[in-house]
Amino acid sequence: MIMFEKFGQHQPLNRQAERYAREGVPLSLSTLADQVGACCAVLAPLSQRLEAHVLAAERLHGDDTTVPVLARGKTDTGRCWVYVRDDRPFGGKAAPAAMFYYSRDRGGTHPQAHLASYAGLLQADAYGGYGKLYEADRKPGPILEAACWVHARRPFFALADLAQNARRVAQGKPPGVISPIALEGVRRIDALFAIERDINGHSAEQRRAVRQALSAPLVAELEAWMREQRATLSRANDLARAMDYMLKRWAAFTRFIDDGRICLSNNAAERALRGIALGRKSWLFAGSDRGGQRAAAMYSLIVTAKLNDVDPQAWLADVLGRIATHPASRIDDLLPWNWQACRVLQNEAA
Repeated sequence: MIMFEKFGQHQPLNRQAERYAREGVPLSLSTLADQVGACCAVLAPLSQRLEAHVLAAERLHGDDTTVPVLARGKTDTGRCWVYVRDDRPFGGKAAPAAMFYYSRDRGGTHPQAHLASYAGLLQADAYGGYGKLYEADRKPGPILEAACWVHARRPFFALADLAQNARRVAQGKPPGVISPIALEGVRRIDALFAIERDINGHSAEQRRAVRQALSAPLVAELEAWMREQRATLSRANDLARAMDYMLKRWAAFTRFIDDGRICLSNNAAERALRGIALGRKSWLFAGSDRGGQRAAAMYSLIVTAKLNDVDPQAWLADVLGRIATHPASRIDDLLPWNWQACRVLQNEAA
């Protein structure tokens, strides 16, 4: 319960200690911290097996977010990185999983180290630190960049001011002026997402066939339209910057047409990081680099459990209760998706 409250519900140990004391269970902060450290050490073999499963994927989603870290007289801004394996959009049978890492800064050496053994597809934003991963002569093989259309759509959506106008209308106020170019950009990109909704969960081959027939013409028209509009805009124009962001990475944005495994968005990674973004206001900061590393390991296990519709607290309670006597050769049985399958079989037998 302590582990799930801290890493799944974002309740810091001091707040837990106060609650337990009110319930007549006095536990010192140091005792709780020791228990967290011991549990992380016991679960380390599962984290390693989870990492191997994630890095065996054909395609990964990658992203990062800030993590405040306690420093002398202040807090530094660390980073929490995530790589998500989720084959379900293209009909894959492998279990979805997420692997988190912690670092003190956002240097490009960190994703290069995380993915040192990986070759395949990476769906991510345009962060420059990923650049070396995409080099053609990279060992053990190239990583192909797949850009996120949601990232590309956001500046168009903001410039169209759709959300603000919806609020104004809801308040009974007259709608504001909307940029027709931005609105047209949103409309064209949304047409691609409408096609994707109909083929989600289909096989990679089926998705590619539909995209070749329906999406490819829309993408070609979008490129021609953007280049035409871009010629009429100044370099400092916000719409020009939004278009340049896409046109400079056009190969990465259009790779999905020829590969049914690729998604249009990087939402899988952003959803995995959502808990950290929501929890930061509660736990305020990580106490140290070691605390950040422990948090990354526990986020990996808990988020993976949620991805597989497994109750994280029930899974932790069962695994921590028997991992000490569990055969090392069968450690994979304790991974959330295998654990769930065993429970189903046991319930059916009962």
